[in-house]
Amino acid sequence: MRELSLYVVGADHPNRTGKGNRRFEILLCRPGEPVLLVLEPRNPVDPDAVMVMSARGVQIGYLTAERAPWIAGMLRGGREVRAIFQQATRPGAALRVAFDGATPTLPPATAPATDPAPDFWPDEIPPDD
Repeated sequence: MRELSLYVVGADHPNRTGKGNRRFEILLCRPGEPVLLVLEPRNPVDPDAVMVMSARGVQIGYLTAERAPWIAGMLRGGREVRAIFQQATRPGAALRVAFDGATPTLPPATAPATDPAPDFWPDEIPPDD
């Protein structure tokens, strides 16, 4: 496995430093922009927490609790993990990561699904006589 997408959560929480608003910073991020993964071993909730910092040095959240121990183990072991911003999501954001010195690439964009028929049909408007 060379690349995968990971989710960032905690976007609604304030940053401890008071520097920046996570949701606003996510809106400033552009697909393909580098992000930094930072180990946070003194995190009182999770010693495997991995903080995600934007290219401007503002925290945008944390990797999910399901993936953080795995990525934290790689980072502690000296394995190179590179990450780029993929997109904003409802809980926060999605990142694209690559391992062992590889450069992550964005997956192909998919067109949003369109509904061929509208949900309603407007009433006919009679002509003026």
